[in-house]
Amino acid sequence: MTVHDFKERFGRYYEQFTVGDVFKHWPGKTINEHDNDLFSLLTMNHMPLHIDKAYAEKSPHKQRLVVGLLVLSLAVGMSVVETSGKAVAALEYEEVKHLGPTFIGDTIYASTEILEKRLLKSDQSRGIVRVQTTVTNQRGEKIMTLKRSFMVYSEEAGRKAGV
Repeated sequence: MTVHDFKERFGRYYEQFTVGDVFKHWPGKTINEHDNDLFSLLTMNHMPLHIDKAYAEKSPHKQRLVVGLLVLSLAVGMSVVETSGKAVAALEYEEVKHLGPTFIGDTIYASTEILEKRLLKSDQSRGIVRVQTTVTNQRGEKIMTLKRSFMVYSEEAGRKAGV
């Protein structure tokens, strides 16, 4: 009998990233009203377009919008298993672009491209990986892109650290 440890498949070590590779994350996430309401409450984002149906129905979109940071949070979360699951640290979020609206009931999907990687000059056992995640909806419309960087161990250092 073979025992498979999920930790082995969670994230990657520095050597396992190849610039240009794209990871299509699965499954997608259908954002329901409760997701949006809870996120609005937790983050104290009380913008009427997110929480007031009657107000939103008078807007150009004619319906409530999902909080953009919820879409961002879900996209990053979707990407962790294939990308930053073994990260030592999250370093930077940059160039978050909202390209289209997300509505309650929409299903979002994410994919991540490896843009660059480099070993630390001060410590060759760790490296920085920079990625771009693209979010689309169930209609195939691109709704968000974001770039982020994180630090990961080399495989040898990661295994020694128990990561």
